[in-house]
Amino acid sequence: MCLAVPARVLEMDGNKAWVDILGNRREARLDLMPEDVAIGDWVLLHAGFAIQKYSDEEAEESFKLLEEMMGLEEDE
Repeated sequence: MCLAVPARVLEMDGNKAWVDILGNRREARLDLMPEDVAIGDWVLLHAGFAIQKYSDEEAEESFKLLEEMMGLEEDE
């Protein structure tokens, strides 16, 4: 199973970016992005490629769902 995760763009150099995923810094390619990306944007990262922009709300919801799937949600 493949999984795409939200990542915040930290730095950019041409079609290459460095992104943050929950405190982990990763290199990402921007070649597949259908729209422009800027530092601070959220992108959906799949197999090292940013494939679409994400809003703050979408990123937050995705992280909540991932936590639930992994059994990390907080007890209410």
